Parts: sequence; structure tokens; C-alpha cells
Amino acid sequence: MKQKAVFLDRDGVINVEKDYLYKREDFEFIDGLFEALRYLQSLGFKLFIITNQSGIGRGYYKEDDFKKLTVWMVEQFKQEGIEISQVEYCPHAPEVDCSCRKPKTGMIEKIASNFKIDFPNSWIIGDKQSDIECGKNSNIGHSIQVKSGHSFLKSDAEFVIERLDYQSIASIILKEKR
Repeated sequence: MKQKAVFLDRDGVINVEKDYLYKREDFEFIDGLFEALRYLQSLGFKLFIITNQSGIGRGYYKEDDFKKLTVWMVEQFKQEGIEISQVEYCPHAPEVDCSCRKPKTGMIEKIASNFKIDFPNSWIIGDKQSDIECGKNSNIGHSIQVKSGHSFLKSDAEFVIERLDYQSIASIILKEKR
């Protein structure tokens, strides 16, 4: 049986946007995020994180710094009753022609190799057009842009919300069920 999924960008969606974030003391979860993700989980969605981390490729921080922060972040989710099924990241700088940097689909393909994803009934949530394009390139059925990261950016997302919180996500899901 295929699994509905939500693919989440990290910076600006899960945490407050800060350039090249890699320190735990600088990490701030977006207000209302935990309630929104618990709600999505209760509807049967598996949760995945896909994040471009060009700070690694640019030498601003080490891959190990990112991994330590990710372990801590996933543990915080666990303490809130939220299971993140897999985290994928692109460590490359934008000028590297890799297959994993969004809007390319390498990170989603890695996840799909471990899970049977129901792409038409899944969602991508990001704060940049590259997130939305990644979803479209992967045939993900639905897209949401949050303004909490880059509110000034234009988007082709199906829905645009201020931030990922319960009220915003619940109203979108209810619209989709009609």
C-alpha cells in the first residue's frame, strides 16, 4: 500500500530563517509547527525533511555540524510526539551540478527508494520556488509555500500561508477534502 507523505523544507519552514544555520543555540522552531505536524501525522501522513545545505559546500560549516543539529532536531520532534521518517540534504554549493539540489529530485528519489509514496496525494511545503518546483518535478500532488522564510518570493504553489501552523494547515486540508 502506498503512503501519503509531507515533504518539508527545513529553513524558513521548520525553523526561523537564519543564513547558514548549523548551531543548536541559533535554532528556533516556527511557532505552531508542532501542532501542525501532529495534525498531519494524525491524518496518516509520513513526514520527511528535504533541505539544501549549501553552507557545507561553501565551507561555512562542516557536514558533521549539520548532522549533529539534525539529530538534535529529530529528537525534539520525537519529544513532541512527531516522527520524522527520513531527513535528506544536499551538501553542495549551487554551482555544483548535482542531482540532489532542489529543484532537482534526488532527495525525494532517495526517500522513495525506502518508502512506497502515494505522490498524487502527498504534499510539499517550502518557502522558495525551488521547493515547489521540486515537488512538481517529483509529481507530488499538492504544494504549499510558507511566507515565514522568504515572504517576498513569488511562488507557483497551490496554497500560500504565513507559516506552518495548525489553523493554516487544517483549513487547507478541509478545502481539499471537499
